[in-house]
Amino acid sequence: MNISPHIAKGARYTIGARIENKFLDLLESAYIAYFTEKEKKAEKIAECVLATDLLKFLIATAWEGKLISDKQCEDVALKLEEIGKMLGGWKRSLTNPEKKNRTV
Repeated sequence: MNISPHIAKGARYTIGARIENKFLDLLESAYIAYFTEKEKKAEKIAECVLATDLLKFLIATAWEGKLISDKQCEDVALKLEEIGKMLGGWKRSLTNPEKKNRTV
């Protein structure tokens, strides 16, 4: 969420605002998915995955347009990658409930 103030004014209210709004959409979708009935949870998690992929695209676009620095792009990309792993694990736990809480 700390990207928008560092983007030039011309793009701050276009792609910068879109990135911030998409982050908020992702948070909202994750919150809704958490409290959704089990039968519809996978669909809501898929929406979260889509929002994450769109964020990755928007960040890459901002970086290619030299609107954000390499460091900012790298930091956000690593966080989005971690979010993607968490969402993937959440989705897998719904499809394979018997593997939940297994011991190594």
